[in-house]
Amino acid sequence: MDKRDLLSRYSLWSPRGNSEVGFFGGRGRDRDAAISFLLRFLVGGLVVCAFASLTDMLKPKTFAGIFGAAPSVALATLALTVSQNGKVFASKEARAMQAGAAAFAAYALACLQLIARRRSTPLCAATASLSVWFASAAILWFLFLR
Repeated sequence: MDKRDLLSRYSLWSPRGNSEVGFFGGRGRDRDAAISFLLRFLVGGLVVCAFASLTDMLKPKTFAGIFGAAPSVALATLALTVSQNGKVFASKEARAMQAGAAAFAAYALACLQLIARRRSTPLCAATASLSVWFASAAILWFLFLR
């Protein structure tokens, strides 16, 4: 394999246009995946910017940070999932997001208790609370998502 073949094999646009070579130059499934990736990037970025603009108006600024990224990314992901895979699949993904949010809430509560009551450092509390997060996520998965 010569230098020209290596360069064309790993470039973004393939001069040959086959699905083996290049990221955007492929046909069929490779091209659809690239377009889907680009669409997710654009929609996610727009929704994050919209939420950031909205939260910039909220007072106090610490409260505004709650709505910064996670809800906007979740909404953009769900909208794209509905458009690409249908409502049934998106509802399963939404339930998984809710379980993840509940597990994260348990983690945050455990961190808060360790810092406030036991006077742990934030690093120790966050590290120790990871087991709460994993355990609650596993329990929620077993009960509702399996």
